[in-house]
Amino acid sequence: MRKNKGSKGIAAILLVAIMALGMVGCGTNTPPASNNQGNSNAEGNNTTTNISPIIVTWYPNESSNTHEGVRTEISRLIEQATGRKVEHKLTTDYTIAIEAIASGSADIAMAMGAVGYIEAKNRNPQVDVLFVNSDKNGKLDEAKYFSWLCVALENAAAYKSGNTYSIDNIKGKKISFVSNSSTSGFKVPASSIIEHFPADQLDEDKLIEGGRNNFFNEVYFGGSHQGSAVNLLNGSAEVAAFCDTELLPYIELKSGEDNTIGAVYTVRAGADAPFDQYAGYDFIVIAAKPVFNGPNAYNPKNLSEAEIKAIRDLFTSEEVSSNEILFYDADIEGAIGLYKKSSSYGYVLTSDSWYDPYR
Repeated sequence: MRKNKGSKGIAAILLVAIMALGMVGCGTNTPPASNNQGNSNAEGNNTTTNISPIIVTWYPNESSNTHEGVRTEISRLIEQATGRKVEHKLTTDYTIAIEAIASGSADIAMAMGAVGYIEAKNRNPQVDVLFVNSDKNGKLDEAKYFSWLCVALENAAAYKSGNTYSIDNIKGKKISFVSNSSTSGFKVPASSIIEHFPADQLDEDKLIEGGRNNFFNEVYFGGSHQGSAVNLLNGSAEVAAFCDTELLPYIELKSGEDNTIGAVYTVRAGADAPFDQYAGYDFIVIAAKPVFNGPNAYNPKNLSEAEIKAIRDLFTSEEVSSNEILFYDADIEGAIGLYKKSSSYGYVLTSDSWYDPYR
Protein backbone atom coordinates (compact mmCIF):
# COMPACT_ATOMS: atom_id res chain seq x y z
CA MET A 1 0.00 0.00 0.00
CA ARG A 2 2.76 2.45 0.85
CA LYS A 3 4.41 1.59 -2.43
CA ASN A 4 1.26 2.49 -4.35
CA LYS A 5 0.80 5.77 -2.47
CA GLY A 6 4.41 6.71 -3.20
CA SER A 7 3.92 6.01 -6.89
CA LYS A 8 0.88 8.24 -7.00
CA GLY A 9 2.79 11.03 -5.27
CA ILE A 10 5.66 10.81 -7.69
CA ALA A 11 3.23 10.88 -10.64
CA ALA A 12 1.58 14.01 -9.27
CA ILE A 13 4.92 15.75 -8.87
CA LEU A 14 5.92 14.82 -12.43
CA LEU A 15 2.61 16.15 -13.76
CA VAL A 16 3.13 19.51 -12.06
CA ALA A 17 6.69 19.69 -13.45
CA ILE A 18 5.49 18.96 -16.99
CA MET A 19 2.81 21.65 -16.73
CA ALA A 20 5.40 24.15 -15.50
CA LEU A 21 7.73 23.35 -18.38
CA GLY A 22 4.83 23.76 -20.78
CA MET A 23 4.13 27.22 -19.38
CA VAL A 24 7.79 28.19 -19.79
CA GLY A 25 7.79 26.87 -23.36
CA CYS A 26 4.74 28.97 -24.22
CA GLY A 27 6.40 31.97 -22.67
CA THR A 28 9.31 31.81 -25.12
CA ASN A 29 6.89 32.57 -27.98
CA THR A 30 5.81 35.87 -26.46
CA PRO A 31 7.47 38.87 -28.20
CA PRO A 32 9.88 40.74 -25.91
CA ALA A 33 8.91 44.17 -24.70
CA SER A 34 10.06 46.98 -27.01
CA ASN A 35 13.41 48.36 -25.97
CA ASN A 36 12.66 51.97 -26.84
CA GLN A 37 15.45 54.41 -26.08
CA GLY A 38 15.67 58.13 -26.67
CA ASN A 39 12.93 60.61 -27.61
CA SER A 40 11.92 59.25 -31.02
CA ASN A 41 9.20 60.76 -33.21
CA ALA A 42 9.45 57.77 -35.59
CA GLU A 43 6.61 55.66 -34.15
CA GLY A 44 4.76 52.68 -35.57
CA ASN A 45 7.67 50.23 -35.73
CA ASN A 46 6.73 47.06 -33.83
CA THR A 47 10.27 45.71 -33.74
CA THR A 48 12.97 46.54 -31.25
CA THR A 49 14.19 50.09 -31.80
CA ASN A 50 17.34 50.38 -33.87
CA ILE A 51 19.78 52.33 -31.71
CA SER A 52 22.76 52.20 -34.07
CA PRO A 53 23.91 55.63 -35.34
CA ILE A 54 22.50 57.00 -38.57
CA ILE A 55 25.42 57.62 -40.93
CA VAL A 56 25.26 60.76 -43.06
CA THR A 57 27.74 61.16 -45.90
CA TRP A 58 28.73 64.39 -47.62
CA TYR A 59 30.48 65.33 -50.84
CA PRO A 60 33.87 67.03 -50.40
CA ASN A 61 32.15 70.40 -50.91
CA GLU A 62 30.35 70.21 -47.54
CA SER A 63 33.08 68.21 -45.78
CA SER A 64 35.08 71.38 -45.12
CA ASN A 65 35.37 73.22 -41.81
CA THR A 66 33.21 75.98 -43.28
CA HIS A 67 30.20 73.65 -43.17
CA GLU A 68 30.75 72.23 -39.69
CA GLY A 69 27.83 74.21 -38.27
CA VAL A 70 25.57 72.92 -41.05
CA ARG A 71 26.54 69.32 -40.36
CA THR A 72 25.92 69.79 -36.63
CA GLU A 73 22.46 71.19 -37.33
CA ILE A 74 21.60 68.30 -39.65
CA SER A 75 22.65 65.90 -36.87
CA ARG A 76 20.40 67.65 -34.37
CA LEU A 77 17.38 67.52 -36.67
CA ILE A 78 17.77 63.86 -37.66
CA GLU A 79 18.16 62.91 -34.00
CA GLN A 80 15.05 64.97 -33.18
CA ALA A 81 13.10 63.06 -35.83
CA THR A 82 14.32 59.56 -35.04
CA GLY A 83 15.82 59.49 -31.56
CA ARG A 84 19.01 58.01 -33.01
CA LYS A 85 22.48 59.54 -32.87
CA VAL A 86 24.12 60.70 -36.08
CA GLU A 87 27.65 60.19 -37.33
CA HIS A 88 29.12 61.93 -40.37
CA LYS A 89 31.13 60.32 -43.12
CA LEU A 90 33.20 63.12 -44.67
CA THR A 91 34.85 62.55 -48.02
CA THR A 92 37.61 63.83 -50.25
CA ASP A 93 36.16 62.43 -53.47
CA TYR A 94 32.67 62.25 -54.98
CA THR A 95 32.96 58.52 -55.66
CA ILE A 96 33.42 57.78 -51.95
CA ALA A 97 30.09 59.39 -51.04
CA ILE A 98 28.31 57.80 -54.01
CA GLU A 99 29.60 54.34 -53.12
CA ALA A 100 28.74 54.86 -49.43
CA ILE A 101 25.06 55.57 -50.10
CA ALA A 102 24.83 52.85 -52.77
CA SER A 103 26.36 50.18 -50.54
CA GLY A 104 24.49 51.18 -47.39
CA SER A 105 27.60 52.05 -45.41
CA ALA A 106 25.89 55.46 -45.24
CA ASP A 107 22.16 55.86 -44.64
CA ILE A 108 21.70 59.40 -45.93
CA ALA A 109 23.67 61.43 -48.48
CA MET A 110 23.13 65.16 -48.14
CA ALA A 111 23.41 67.72 -50.95
CA MET A 112 24.15 65.32 -53.77
CA GLY A 113 24.06 66.34 -57.41
CA ALA A 114 21.64 64.78 -59.87
CA VAL A 115 24.35 62.79 -61.66
CA GLY A 116 25.89 61.41 -58.46
CA TYR A 117 22.45 60.38 -57.24
CA ILE A 118 21.68 58.64 -60.54
CA GLU A 119 25.02 56.79 -60.38
CA ALA A 120 24.19 55.60 -56.85
CA LYS A 121 20.69 54.48 -57.86
CA ASN A 122 22.05 52.63 -60.89
CA ARG A 123 24.24 50.65 -58.49
CA ASN A 124 21.43 50.09 -56.00
CA PRO A 125 17.79 50.69 -57.05
CA GLN A 126 16.79 50.92 -53.36
CA VAL A 127 18.47 54.34 -53.12
CA ASP A 128 15.84 57.06 -53.42
CA VAL A 129 15.21 60.78 -53.02
CA LEU A 130 14.58 61.92 -49.45
CA PHE A 131 13.81 65.59 -50.19
CA VAL A 132 15.22 68.52 -52.17
CA ASN A 133 15.61 72.23 -51.51
CA SER A 134 12.89 74.26 -53.18
CA ASP A 135 12.84 77.53 -55.09
CA LYS A 136 12.20 80.81 -53.26
CA ASN A 137 8.44 80.13 -53.33
CA GLY A 138 8.68 76.69 -51.78
CA LYS A 139 8.03 75.00 -55.13
CA LEU A 140 10.02 72.99 -57.66
CA ASP A 141 9.29 75.29 -60.62
CA GLU A 142 12.53 77.25 -60.28
CA ALA A 143 14.40 74.92 -57.95
CA LYS A 144 17.70 75.42 -59.69
CA TYR A 145 21.28 76.48 -59.06
CA PHE A 146 23.90 77.48 -61.63
CA SER A 147 26.87 75.87 -63.29
CA TRP A 148 29.55 78.43 -64.14
CA LEU A 149 32.56 78.59 -66.41
CA CYS A 150 34.81 81.36 -65.12
CA VAL A 151 38.08 83.08 -65.96
CA ALA A 152 40.27 85.59 -64.14
CA LEU A 153 38.96 89.13 -64.61
CA GLU A 154 42.39 90.28 -65.79
CA ASN A 155 42.11 87.84 -68.71
CA ALA A 156 38.47 88.56 -69.53
CA ALA A 157 39.22 90.45 -72.76
CA ALA A 158 40.32 87.19 -74.41
CA TYR A 159 36.77 85.86 -74.01
CA LYS A 160 34.91 89.00 -75.10
CA SER A 161 32.37 88.49 -77.86
CA GLY A 162 30.75 91.75 -78.91
CA ASN A 163 29.09 93.23 -75.85
CA THR A 164 29.22 90.02 -73.88
CA TYR A 165 31.46 87.04 -73.14
CA SER A 166 31.51 83.53 -74.54
CA ILE A 167 33.40 80.24 -74.52
CA ASP A 168 34.50 80.68 -78.16
CA ASN A 169 38.17 80.92 -77.18
CA ILE A 170 38.50 78.25 -74.51
CA LYS A 171 39.99 75.71 -76.92
CA GLY A 172 43.65 75.04 -76.14
CA LYS A 173 43.36 76.49 -72.64
CA LYS A 174 44.06 74.89 -69.27
CA ILE A 175 40.75 73.98 -67.63
CA SER A 176 39.65 72.76 -64.21
CA PHE A 177 36.56 70.65 -63.59
CA VAL A 178 35.27 69.38 -60.23
CA SER A 179 34.82 65.61 -60.66
CA ASN A 180 33.54 63.54 -63.55
CA SER A 181 30.63 62.62 -61.22
CA SER A 182 29.75 66.28 -60.63
CA THR A 183 26.59 67.53 -62.31
CA SER A 184 27.37 71.26 -62.36
CA GLY A 185 31.14 70.87 -62.14
CA PHE A 186 31.53 68.57 -65.14
CA LYS A 187 28.46 67.03 -66.81
CA VAL A 188 26.61 70.28 -67.54
CA PRO A 189 29.62 72.37 -68.64
CA ALA A 190 30.95 69.42 -70.68
CA SER A 191 27.60 69.15 -72.44
CA SER A 192 27.65 72.88 -73.19
CA ILE A 193 31.18 72.70 -74.61
CA ILE A 194 30.37 69.65 -76.77
CA GLU A 195 27.30 71.44 -78.14
CA HIS A 196 29.20 74.69 -78.73
CA PHE A 197 31.97 73.04 -80.78
CA PRO A 198 30.20 70.55 -83.10
CA ALA A 199 33.04 70.57 -85.65
CA ASP A 200 35.42 69.10 -83.07
CA GLN A 201 33.17 66.05 -82.61
CA LEU A 202 33.80 66.03 -78.90
CA ASP A 203 32.66 63.67 -76.18
CA GLU A 204 33.37 63.61 -72.46
CA ASP A 205 36.41 61.37 -72.87
CA LYS A 206 38.00 63.77 -75.34
CA LEU A 207 37.42 66.69 -72.99
CA ILE A 208 39.38 65.13 -70.15
CA GLU A 209 42.35 64.14 -72.31
CA GLY A 210 44.64 67.12 -71.96
CA GLY A 211 47.58 67.67 -74.29
CA ARG A 212 48.74 69.63 -77.31
CA ASN A 213 46.68 67.60 -79.78
CA ASN A 214 43.53 67.53 -77.67
CA PHE A 215 40.82 70.12 -77.17
CA PHE A 216 42.29 71.38 -73.89
CA ASN A 217 45.99 71.83 -73.30
CA GLU A 218 45.73 70.67 -69.67
CA VAL A 219 42.82 69.31 -67.65
CA TYR A 220 42.57 69.41 -63.85
CA PHE A 221 39.99 68.00 -61.44
CA GLY A 222 39.69 69.98 -58.22
CA GLY A 223 37.85 67.22 -56.33
CA SER A 224 35.29 69.77 -55.09
CA HIS A 225 33.79 73.03 -56.34
CA GLN A 226 36.06 74.87 -53.95
CA GLY A 227 39.05 72.96 -55.27
CA SER A 228 38.22 73.77 -58.87
CA ALA A 229 37.86 77.45 -57.99
CA VAL A 230 41.23 77.41 -56.24
CA ASN A 231 42.79 76.00 -59.42
CA LEU A 232 41.61 79.17 -61.15
CA LEU A 233 42.69 81.47 -58.33
CA ASN A 234 46.21 80.07 -58.11
CA GLY A 235 46.75 80.16 -61.86
CA SER A 236 46.88 76.42 -62.48
CA ALA A 237 43.84 76.73 -64.75
CA GLU A 238 42.83 79.50 -67.13
CA VAL A 239 39.16 78.41 -67.15
CA ALA A 240 37.33 76.68 -64.31
CA ALA A 241 33.95 75.03 -63.83
CA PHE A 242 32.14 75.26 -60.49
CA CYS A 243 28.70 76.20 -59.17
CA ASP A 244 27.33 79.26 -57.44
CA THR A 245 26.00 77.70 -54.22
CA GLU A 246 29.28 76.09 -53.17
CA LEU A 247 31.24 79.31 -53.65
CA LEU A 248 28.79 81.65 -51.92
CA PRO A 249 30.41 81.34 -48.47
CA TYR A 250 33.67 82.69 -49.93
CA ILE A 251 32.70 85.27 -52.56
CA GLU A 252 30.52 88.30 -53.15
CA LEU A 253 29.06 89.92 -56.26
CA LYS A 254 31.17 92.88 -57.39
CA SER A 255 29.34 93.90 -60.56
CA GLY A 256 26.65 92.64 -62.90
CA GLU A 257 23.73 90.40 -62.05
CA ASP A 258 23.98 87.15 -60.11
CA ASN A 259 24.33 84.01 -62.21
CA THR A 260 24.57 85.78 -65.55
CA ILE A 261 27.32 86.00 -68.14
CA GLY A 262 29.54 88.97 -67.34
CA ALA A 263 28.90 88.88 -63.58
CA VAL A 264 32.09 89.68 -61.66
CA TYR A 265 32.73 88.13 -58.25
CA THR A 266 35.48 88.78 -55.73
CA VAL A 267 36.81 86.63 -52.90
CA ARG A 268 35.54 88.23 -49.72
CA ALA A 269 37.83 89.40 -46.94
CA GLY A 270 37.81 86.95 -44.04
CA ALA A 271 36.89 83.95 -46.20
CA ASP A 272 37.84 80.58 -44.75
CA ALA A 273 40.96 78.75 -45.89
CA PRO A 274 42.11 78.18 -48.56
CA PHE A 275 40.28 81.24 -49.91
CA ASP A 276 41.74 83.49 -47.23
CA GLN A 277 44.94 83.83 -49.28
CA TYR A 278 42.99 85.04 -52.34
CA ALA A 279 40.94 87.84 -50.75
CA GLY A 280 40.18 90.51 -53.34
CA TYR A 281 40.79 88.21 -56.31
CA ASP A 282 38.27 88.91 -59.09
CA PHE A 283 36.86 86.46 -61.63
CA ILE A 284 34.15 86.72 -64.26
CA VAL A 285 31.45 84.30 -65.43
CA ILE A 286 31.69 83.53 -69.17
CA ALA A 287 29.01 80.80 -69.15
CA ALA A 288 26.12 80.12 -66.77
CA LYS A 289 23.57 77.35 -67.04
CA PRO A 290 20.75 76.41 -64.62
CA VAL A 291 20.80 72.96 -63.03
CA PHE A 292 18.04 71.15 -61.09
CA ASN A 293 18.66 71.33 -57.34
CA GLY A 294 20.41 68.18 -56.21
CA PRO A 295 18.63 65.57 -54.08
CA ASN A 296 19.26 64.50 -50.53
CA ALA A 297 19.11 60.71 -50.82
CA TYR A 298 18.67 57.72 -48.53
CA ASN A 299 19.34 54.00 -48.48
CA PRO A 300 16.60 52.12 -46.55
CA LYS A 301 18.96 49.32 -45.47
CA ASN A 302 19.29 50.73 -41.94
CA LEU A 303 16.22 53.00 -41.80
CA SER A 304 12.64 51.97 -41.07
CA GLU A 305 9.70 53.35 -43.03
CA ALA A 306 8.59 55.18 -39.90
CA GLU A 307 12.00 56.83 -39.55
CA ILE A 308 12.08 57.89 -43.20
CA LYS A 309 8.62 59.44 -42.81
CA ALA A 310 9.64 61.21 -39.58
CA ILE A 311 12.74 62.68 -41.21
CA ARG A 312 10.75 63.83 -44.24
CA ASP A 313 8.00 65.33 -42.10
CA LEU A 314 10.45 67.34 -40.02
CA PHE A 315 12.71 68.53 -42.84
CA THR A 316 9.77 69.69 -44.98
CA SER A 317 8.20 71.56 -42.05
CA GLU A 318 8.08 75.29 -41.39
CA GLU A 319 10.40 74.68 -38.45
CA VAL A 320 13.21 73.72 -40.82
CA SER A 321 12.36 76.20 -43.58
CA SER A 322 12.85 78.95 -40.99
CA ASN A 323 16.14 77.45 -39.80
CA GLU A 324 18.70 80.19 -40.34
CA ILE A 325 21.63 77.78 -40.40
CA LEU A 326 20.28 75.79 -43.32
CA PHE A 327 18.44 78.62 -45.08
CA TYR A 328 20.22 81.85 -44.35
CA ASP A 329 19.54 85.50 -45.09
CA ALA A 330 22.32 86.64 -47.42
CA ASP A 331 21.49 90.28 -46.63
CA ILE A 332 22.86 89.83 -43.12
CA GLU A 333 26.57 90.58 -43.18
CA GLY A 334 28.67 87.52 -42.46
CA ALA A 335 25.71 85.12 -42.64
CA ILE A 336 26.73 81.65 -43.84
CA GLY A 337 24.57 78.57 -44.21
CA LEU A 338 23.61 75.93 -46.73
CA TYR A 339 21.22 77.81 -49.06
CA LYS A 340 20.31 81.46 -49.53
CA LYS A 341 16.76 82.14 -48.37
CA SER A 342 16.27 84.30 -51.45
CA SER A 343 16.84 81.21 -53.62
CA SER A 344 15.42 78.34 -51.53
CA TYR A 345 12.50 78.66 -49.14
CA GLY A 346 12.95 75.21 -47.61
CA TYR A 347 12.89 71.49 -48.35
CA VAL A 348 10.12 69.81 -50.36
CA LEU A 349 9.40 66.28 -51.52
CA THR A 350 10.00 65.13 -55.06
CA SER A 351 10.27 61.83 -56.91
CA ASP A 352 13.10 59.99 -58.59
CA SER A 353 11.56 60.76 -62.00
CA TRP A 354 12.16 64.49 -61.51
CA TYR A 355 15.80 63.80 -62.36
CA ASP A 356 15.05 61.95 -65.62
CA PRO A 357 16.41 64.84 -67.76
CA TYR A 358 19.88 64.00 -66.42
CA ARG A 359 19.67 60.30 -67.26
